[in-house]
Amino acid sequence: MKPKHIVLGVTGSIAAYKAGDIIRRLQDNGCEVSVIMTDGAQKFITPLTLEVLSKKPVAVSMFERDSEWDMAHISLARWADLYLIAPATANVIGKFANGVSDDLLTCTAITTKAPIVIAPAMNTDMYTNAIVQDNITKLKKHGVTFIEPKEGKLACGDLGKGALADVDEIVKVVIGLLK
Repeated sequence: MKPKHIVLGVTGSIAAYKAGDIIRRLQDNGCEVSVIMTDGAQKFITPLTLEVLSKKPVAVSMFERDSEWDMAHISLARWADLYLIAPATANVIGKFANGVSDDLLTCTAITTKAPIVIAPAMNTDMYTNAIVQDNITKLKKHGVTFIEPKEGKLACGDLGKGALADVDEIVKVVIGLLK
């Protein structure tokens, strides 16, 4: 069977460190993974780490190209059998929900025809904010699948809903959608 192609978008959340585990678990399930990182994500984990794990160059800029004619947001959008954004910040969710595509991650999201799965990770006050919830509802109406964050102690010390879902749960949802 031909491997499934997953584009993994990683945003600027402390949970970005879990992206490596997501890559490995998807690979264990027969997937090829290409990674897009936002500037914020690169403050938490380096592209090199995810390149080593994915065995593919990590895309970080709208303006870098694999060849003279290749535009990453188009080629990655077409390559993807599924686009996973994990972790997803309130910023990226808001931009995507409102059609703002000012970086490679959001531009690819509005370009792809593949199913999109988003796993939010943020402070509980951000996650429960009415505007963030409206953006999530809007994206769900457009067919985007959301994996609910966990409740528990967050990086800032607060208790509440906002921690990235367990990697096993994320992979289970992705593999289920691919079947």
